Amino acid sequence: MSTFVRNLSIIDNQTTHTMYSDKIQYIGCDDATLDLFESQYPLPNGMCYNSYLIQGEDVAVMDSVDARKTNEWLQNIKASNCIPHYLIVQHMEPDHSGSIGAFLAQYPETIVVGNRAALQFIEQFGYQPAHTMMVKHGDILDLGGLTLHFVAAPMVHWPEVMMTYVPEKKTLFSADAFGSFGIYSNYAAHWIDEARRYYINICGKYGAQVQAALAKIEALDIQTIAPLHGCVLEGIQAAEARRLYGIWSKYAVEREGILVAYASIHGNTAKVAKHIAEMLRTNSMEVKEIDLCRTDVSEAVAQAFCYGKMVLCASSYDAGVFPPMHIFLYKLGIKGYQSRQVALVENGTWAPSAGKTMRCMLEAMKDIQIVEPMLTIRSAWKEEYQEHLNTLIDNILR
Repeated sequence: MSTFVRNLSIIDNQTTHTMYSDKIQYIGCDDATLDLFESQYPLPNGMCYNSYLIQGEDVAVMDSVDARKTNEWLQNIKASNCIPHYLIVQHMEPDHSGSIGAFLAQYPETIVVGNRAALQFIEQFGYQPAHTMMVKHGDILDLGGLTLHFVAAPMVHWPEVMMTYVPEKKTLFSADAFGSFGIYSNYAAHWIDEARRYYINICGKYGAQVQAALAKIEALDIQTIAPLHGCVLEGIQAAEARRLYGIWSKYAVEREGILVAYASIHGNTAKVAKHIAEMLRTNSMEVKEIDLCRTDVSEAVAQAFCYGKMVLCASSYDAGVFPPMHIFLYKLGIKGYQSRQVALVENGTWAPSAGKTMRCMLEAMKDIQIVEPMLTIRSAWKEEYQEHLNTLIDNILR
């Protein structure tokens, strides 16, 4: 029997998504109107703040929610007809801690459980619980019938992060790990795409720390992963999530193929990029095209990490490179982009400068191989460039 069972209930004439099981209940909240996560990542399908109620002889609430959803969350707790003994704080980012103050006002006797860093951050955010319990990696909290096994996961993606394993239910409460963008009910269709975009942009810099966390849970019998964002993953999906995190955190190649990313001012550079993409496809390569002027940079960055090779085509601009490409490369750098092959195409009517700027930014990244020779276009494509391009394509495909 599945640990989590779907159920739809009506509260105050609004449909809310709740999960029930033997001893574990979903009490989180959808935020369908939120447009940007962390004020920077677009949310075409909204976001959710997941919270869980775990019922042994004692009752534990697993994480708070964003202040935007405080009232709904407290109503979900009340509807459970349970009085929480413990509030487990796995992560203190405001989208998960924003309702702690309101919770403590309603349940002042609840013991707030967190590691040293979490309890410090609780104080820094201005919350003053009357009762706290400090835990560390390997500690166990017995609820009576269910036990919470705490797993330290620092820098996935804040220093206080921990995960919690319930062996009796083979369930890992994974904090931000294994999360995705989207409301809770947006379950299956785009899970991997939104999980990739979420991981690369939120945790991409911290591959070594994610690897360390994965090593700690490797031997655990995990049938269900319950993250703080996105859908609960069960069975095959949970196994696939762990496999993908192994790839992403090692900065390995997820899919064989080539990303062609371009930043074109008036369309001539875009035409060259599309010509290159078609040439690559005739060589039976999987090719992903991204217009950096019209695709959000978070998606572009996620796709760059997905593939092992990339062709960058950009217009020159103000003695540098057209800003959409500059922003893309800047984001790649701060997210730890590495161990990839990149070919460069620049366009400039006079004094082409895009190639030099792109090369400089890429050379600051780890283990990036620049595929030679760079192709320089003067204003617009001409057949005289084809021989040079043929050489570049041959070298990309090696």
